[in-house]
Amino acid sequence: MNKENTTSRLPVMSGKRAHTSSTDGEQQQPAQKKMRKVDIEPPQRFRSAASVAPPRRPVAVKAPAKPLRPTGAATVAVAPARGDQRKPVAAVPKAAAGSGASRRPGWDLKGKVSDMENKVQNYQGKIKSANQENEYLKDSITKAQKHKAEIEQENSGLKKRLRNCEEELVKLATVKDDLEQTSKERDGIKKDLNKLAEEHKVLEGLRDHLESELCNIQTQLAIQTSALGRCQDHLKESQELAGNLEETVAHQREELHLGEMERRKLHNAIQELKGNIRVFCRVRPLLTGNQSDVLHIQLPAHDNKALTLAKMEESHTGRTADTQKSYNFSFDRVFGPRAVQREVFEEISLLVQSALDGYNVCCFAYGQTGSGKTFTMEGSDLEELWGVIPRAVQQIFKSAKALRAQGWQYTFTASFVEIYNETLRDLLYTGKPNKRPEHEIRKISSNEITVTNLTYQKVNNEDEVHNLIMLANQNRSTARTGMNDHSSRSHSVFQLDIEGQNSDRDTKCKSTLCLVDLAGSERVQKSQSQGDRFKEMTAINSSLTNLGIVIAALANKVCF
Repeated sequence: MNKENTTSRLPVMSGKRAHTSSTDGEQQQPAQKKMRKVDIEPPQRFRSAASVAPPRRPVAVKAPAKPLRPTGAATVAVAPARGDQRKPVAAVPKAAAGSGASRRPGWDLKGKVSDMENKVQNYQGKIKSANQENEYLKDSITKAQKHKAEIEQENSGLKKRLRNCEEELVKLATVKDDLEQTSKERDGIKKDLNKLAEEHKVLEGLRDHLESELCNIQTQLAIQTSALGRCQDHLKESQELAGNLEETVAHQREELHLGEMERRKLHNAIQELKGNIRVFCRVRPLLTGNQSDVLHIQLPAHDNKALTLAKMEESHTGRTADTQKSYNFSFDRVFGPRAVQREVFEEISLLVQSALDGYNVCCFAYGQTGSGKTFTMEGSDLEELWGVIPRAVQQIFKSAKALRAQGWQYTFTASFVEIYNETLRDLLYTGKPNKRPEHEIRKISSNEITVTNLTYQKVNNEDEVHNLIMLANQNRSTARTGMNDHSSRSHSVFQLDIEGQNSDRDTKCKSTLCLVDLAGSERVQKSQSQGDRFKEMTAINSSLTNLGIVIAALANKVCF
């Protein structure tokens, strides 16, 4: 049974406002005539006339045209939330209320009395309007309470009917449960029967399939047995062939090893036939502006081992004209001014291979200052301008990598030392300059020497060697002289110790490759050296003289 909710949409007044009589507002003192906030604001706000005098009659309050939606049997009008309470607007604006008092002079008592009367009339109109609104709200509350009682009575009847229905529902549920249990048992028996029938059919099919597979497997087994016999025969033949191949490989490795050892011996014999001590001559290209000086050097086109120098000699008597005298020289190889770094290294590459084969090799760059010794030995950063040292290192590591296939393993140890004023200096030293250790040459065996406190650096590739060369160039002693703006004032010795081992053949080899860049020789009259430069020149010339004596003794096979 649905009944339209006729409850007013106006909120119910709070307890404090409900017990306030309409006459209380009229008994307030004149000092308390300010508007008070109301706890509940009706949906339609009633405002008094804004004019001071005469006051307008209050507008009659009408019930809302559309009632609120019913929310339940006991729904009553609900007061608006605290956040919806609004402060009523005063009938007279603040500016208007105080405008007369601010403009009238103090002696105008009659005007002031008139203003006060207007205010009293305005407030009386407001009180009347509020009383009317209060009466309307009381009527709304009465109607809501009556409607609430009707809904509660109806709710009580519905609850009674609900209890009766629930009792009947319990009885029906019991019967339904029994029926469902019986149906479930019947369905379960049917499912079990169908399942057993299906399983029986599947098992019969599986039996037929297994019997068919058994026949196929027996056939395949016979085929595989036959194939296995053939494979065993092939395996036996393959094993015999592998054994023969292993013997062949071992024999070839042995022959390869013997061939490698024979190659080393023959290679060394060829180098000895060419001469254990060889002298190459390289003519440095002339500088710009000195092209006329090339006339004193003659290089025969058909002979790359000869060199002729021409010199003009003056007549001592003055009766004859000046004569040109020629001096002929022969070397193991002469490189002209146009020879590139690659051509120079090709003549030395065979000696570098001898060092990897286990023979000691030493290469000197000798000449006067500014003749290009350092360029020949080190070159520059461009690969086509690399000198003897970087090219030799590149060849050694490349050949060592190729020999790994034959079972050779190599270790390399590099050192870089300079001899400055008859004193040894470590060019790879990275510590503080004032804490450089002293070095001394010591003989540790009949044909092996070492330098104490010297840096011996293990290297694994050519890039590491290039980094060591750059570090040595930074530490090497150079200075400007009268003959050369950037003259090397010391002998630099790059030494690479090579140790090779072939574990399969129980073979070892050990050698040393020394690449020496000698300091530039100078004459006192031409260089005009003084002070430290003169001291350096004296030490350089003295050491070069001693080196010449040593080389001459080696050439004559003189033992010391």
